[in-house]
Parts: sequence; structure tokens; C-alpha cells
Amino acid sequence: MVARINAGLPIGAVARVATAVAPDDRTFAFHLVKRATLHRRRSASTGDATLSALEGAKVVRVARVWEMACEVWKDDDAARDFLHRPHPLLEGRPPIDVVLESEFGGPRVEAVLGRLKYGSAA
Repeated sequence: MVARINAGLPIGAVARVATAVAPDDRTFAFHLVKRATLHRRRSASTGDATLSALEGAKVVRVARVWEMACEVWKDDDAARDFLHRPHPLLEGRPPIDVVLESEFGGPRVEAVLGRLKYGSAA
């Protein structure tokens, strides 16, 4: 996966992840890749535009947490609710904000999801 991210994920990955995580938020994709960057790449593209390694890593981080939330909650809407609702183990912040903030956010949210999955206090 690291090699694929470094080579550049297709720009379409942004829309796929954004649609899954926040289908009613037309601006969520811009949390993954800046609006101007996304528009510029789409405009200049002949269909083969790719993400930078940092952008790709963020998209994959969000996708991993999304997948784990769906696994824990067994329902897309419940997973979305978890991701967008403030959580006490994350200083009252929504998990999706923690994931988007930095590379350290994904593992923090995954730890909370792991506690939920295996029955620990979360």
C-alpha cells in the first residue's frame, strides 16, 4: 500500500471516500485535499490525475477508520454518527476531526473503535 500511495492514488479516491464518510456534505472532500488543488488537478487532468503521497496517506487514513467504524457498528449510518459526534475519549472532539488533523489521529480513533469492538469501556 505504501508504494501505491507514494506512486499516487487516483484522484477519484477522494470522491469515493468523501461520499462514503459524509454523503450529505458536498465540501467534505476539501478536508482531504484543498479545494483549489482538487479543482486544479481535475481541470488539468486527462483522466489520470493522482494525489501526492501526503494527500493519499490522508485519504487512506480516513478510509481505514471508516472501514473499521463500519465493522464495529455494522451499519453505515451508525458509523457516520460515531465519526461525526464528539467523543469523550477524544477530548470531546468528533473522531473524524481527530483523524483529519494529523497522522497520529487515525491510530487514536482506531484505539477507541477497538475498545468498542472488544467490549472495553469506550
